[in-house]
Amino acid sequence: MTQRGRATRPTGPTGRPRRTDGPRGGDRAGAPRGGDLAARRNRLREVIEPVVQGVGYDLEDLSVSRAGRRHVVRVIVDADGGINLDAVADVSRAVSAALDAAEEAGGDIVAGEYQLEVSSPGVDRPLTLPRHWRRNVGRLVKVTTRAGGGPSGQPAGDRQVTGRVVAADDERVVLETDSGRAEHTYAELGPGRVQVEFSRLDEIDEADEADDDIDDIDDEDDVEDEER
Repeated sequence: MTQRGRATRPTGPTGRPRRTDGPRGGDRAGAPRGGDLAARRNRLREVIEPVVQGVGYDLEDLSVSRAGRRHVVRVIVDADGGINLDAVADVSRAVSAALDAAEEAGGDIVAGEYQLEVSSPGVDRPLTLPRHWRRNVGRLVKVTTRAGGGPSGQPAGDRQVTGRVVAADDERVVLETDSGRAEHTYAELGPGRVQVEFSRLDEIDEADEADDDIDDIDDEDDVEDEER
């Protein structure tokens, strides 16, 4: 199972807190003004997206929010097959270095102190792009389908369906529902939501029994070690 993780970066370039005296990043020539979060986000994307793509991942989301006296820069990345904790840490270091270099060259990108958080998408993130659907083949999803038009050409009404993603490419998605398989183009689908599926109780019991067996073996080894 692919792990989902988060790596955080200390505040300020190279892990040092930023100075709060003197000119601030928003007052320097060419830097976004302090209150313009949209400008900061665009500037951050210009720096971060090429770095993320350069190491083989997709930048899924980028946000800037205020947390007390500092900002929090959240970067969501993903890839085919998912992204593990080691990869998250690698991306975090690469993004951190790129931000430091950009600030040394052109001033603060985010005025004041900030914290960088890099993570992979959670299961609650909507499926909106072909790659999102492709990366969730085999999972159960809930989605609103936009029905085709009636005799007058007007929409016949949307409906919500729950089905398993059987296949997905750049053009369409195949869903397996209680009514059978159906193909949908992306224009016919709203944002999909992955449904959490819990293991059957008998599978959990079997796993617990296996863990007990392992514990018993470990206990026997401990006894042998003590006797030696």
